[in-house]
Amino acid sequence: MPNTPRSVIAVFIAALLVSVPTACSSANKPAPAVPRGAVVSTTPVEQLSTEQTTAYLADANIGTPVRNGVDAYRVVYRTITPEGGATTASGLIALPRTDSRRLRVVSYEHGTLVLKSDAPSVNGTTRPERARTIMFAAAGYAAVAPDYLGLGEGPGFHPYAHAPSEVSASVDLLRAARTMAAERQRDLDPDILVTGFSQGGQAATALGKALQGGAAPGFGLSALAPISGPYDVAQVETPGAIEGRVPPAIAVFFLAYWITSMNRIYHLYDRPADAFSEPIADRIDQIFDGQQNEITIGTALPVRPELLLTPKFLAQAQHPTGTSQSAVAASDGTCDWTPRVAVHLYAATGDRNVLYANAEHCLQAMHTDRATLTDLGDIDHSATARIALPQILDWFQREIPAT
Repeated sequence: MPNTPRSVIAVFIAALLVSVPTACSSANKPAPAVPRGAVVSTTPVEQLSTEQTTAYLADANIGTPVRNGVDAYRVVYRTITPEGGATTASGLIALPRTDSRRLRVVSYEHGTLVLKSDAPSVNGTTRPERARTIMFAAAGYAAVAPDYLGLGEGPGFHPYAHAPSEVSASVDLLRAARTMAAERQRDLDPDILVTGFSQGGQAATALGKALQGGAAPGFGLSALAPISGPYDVAQVETPGAIEGRVPPAIAVFFLAYWITSMNRIYHLYDRPADAFSEPIADRIDQIFDGQQNEITIGTALPVRPELLLTPKFLAQAQHPTGTSQSAVAASDGTCDWTPRVAVHLYAATGDRNVLYANAEHCLQAMHTDRATLTDLGDIDHSATARIALPQILDWFQREIPAT
């Protein structure tokens, strides 16, 4: 791979793979805090009849049964930054065209994205995330898909794989969805069905943990079905990236994205040159500014981890201490709880991007016979979502009763 042209590596990556003020005070009284999940704006993005929904999903190579048409909206809503300050985020809310007043809810957590405009609420054509969300709405569910912080129409940078902010953005979108549904004379079942792919698999387990643990008053967890998530950054994914079990181009992408994101929260280094080798150190923050796609980023990055990171930081990545350890802890631990609901993990032994051992470690950490793991076999990373999601929809419909 060292002799592979950078443009080829970039295409390989592409294929595999903020603050808002509160209201002004008056009469010397403090302004009331704007509640998290408050809707700022709604924009219709898809208005599909049953026939149009069938065609839309067929164009996305999704062949699941379609029961009804779908109305989908981009919603901007109030949420919080990783530091707890006020900000906004965007997300996709898809409502079924049915006569049902009460709707069950599926939260779909999307996989790794670097370009703001690729988020599910914005991109409905060249990325599969919107279609995957609409798949659930087409089966009669209210389906929500957070863009996460810093993607879609959210300000600032995206804190990649930062579980606490994935949870806060997801919970606050559920609050916004409840408001939207009520305005349309619909009620949402408070117990949520949760799924997600890749980064979204990790986000899904974190959200499930939060919902069961009471971190989102008014909501609970009904079932959890994550796909191919990097649940163990410290013991599986980072060693695999550095030791070559993850393809070098993917490893470099993962490490660079995660380190630059975590530095904005945990201050891992004073200067980029403390962590990244020259000449990439001078450009690393601009590369991950939300305006570059995977091909541009892959062309700019070195081809192996040892060419990306300084020797000192390469060692720190392998054996994190201090703030690096805090950053890892924020990504790990999403499976360290005992679910009281059914959990079905999906992963593939053939997946070299997110190693199968991640799912094995997650299953072990949950310590419950209510959790199972399905090996999808000798397929690549992107194929796991394509194969697992129709199975998850079928599982939700057949075996997870309404509350």
